[in-house]
Amino acid sequence: MKRREILAAAMSIAGASEGLAQPGRKLPRLAIVSPSAPIALMVEDSSSPYFRVLFETLRRRGWIEGKTFAVDRYGQEHVAGSQPALIETVLRGKPDVIYAIAGAAFLKAAAMAAPVVALSNDPIAMGLIQNLAKPGGNITGMSVEVGPLLHGKRIELLREAFPALSELIYVNLRASWDMFMGAAMRAAADGAGVRLLPKLLDGPAGEEDYRRAIAESTRAGGNALMIGDSPLAFRYGAAIVAAVAETKLPAMYAFLESVEAGGLMAYSFDLKELNRRAAENIDAILRGTSPGDIPYFQATTFNLSINLGTAKAQGITFPPSILARADQVIE
Repeated sequence: MKRREILAAAMSIAGASEGLAQPGRKLPRLAIVSPSAPIALMVEDSSSPYFRVLFETLRRRGWIEGKTFAVDRYGQEHVAGSQPALIETVLRGKPDVIYAIAGAAFLKAAAMAAPVVALSNDPIAMGLIQNLAKPGGNITGMSVEVGPLLHGKRIELLREAFPALSELIYVNLRASWDMFMGAAMRAAADGAGVRLLPKLLDGPAGEEDYRRAIAESTRAGGNALMIGDSPLAFRYGAAIVAAVAETKLPAMYAFLESVEAGGLMAYSFDLKELNRRAAENIDAILRGTSPGDIPYFQATTFNLSINLGTAKAQGITFPPSILARADQVIE
């Protein structure tokens, strides 16, 4: 890079940072809360592409940790206890904004004390907001729940790979099922003419709970599996894939990482896009915009990933129609 380009880049960062943190003034604080990631990943040079995108976007907007803002992190290490205790711990740090991948109870309680950017399922069904375009209140964020359409697409893709699909075992948290996901999954299964066999876990669910649920679910019949969207399903992804492999059933997952761990296929929302949006919302709030004035974003980009090695082991041949649409193909 030429000297003038270096100077221009430095001036750009300085201009973006101007007024964000003045000498002698307390740095604005961001709290990040995620049950699916350890705090070691919640850094700018993270091995997680999602946190890298988050911090890179913030940096481009002038937010540099330790210089123009401070960050408190609450990950897997902090979410094993009670929700009230976690909320109290987070709020004790007096954050100016909270970025949370969490359930409705946490988000509602946190929003009573601080602005919240949430990565959530359907925020209206969760009772967080009443209007996506004008959330009002103290919460905005990104929704990864698009109802029967998303679930229906997953069933459709699984059936293309496995035409014999007739009874689908669905594994997810009971709280999500009761709140909004149950109705969406039933509608999707009915539309596809598939019998749905829910296997629901009571929270807080651990790795062994997922293993046990998957092992037990095959006793009720079913010739294919779907693992529902959940931060815990992301956290325990490798263990879940291993448990599914023991059933020898074809399965659809919600995350690319599950396919990388050996799962058959996934139709997943773009977590890079969602974390980029999160950073933009955080920036806006730290600059004075009310969360209630920031539209709640709905995921629009979805990626299909398939694992050819797992397909071969299960005697499944992906049709050309799926191979042509796949965003990631793992040999």
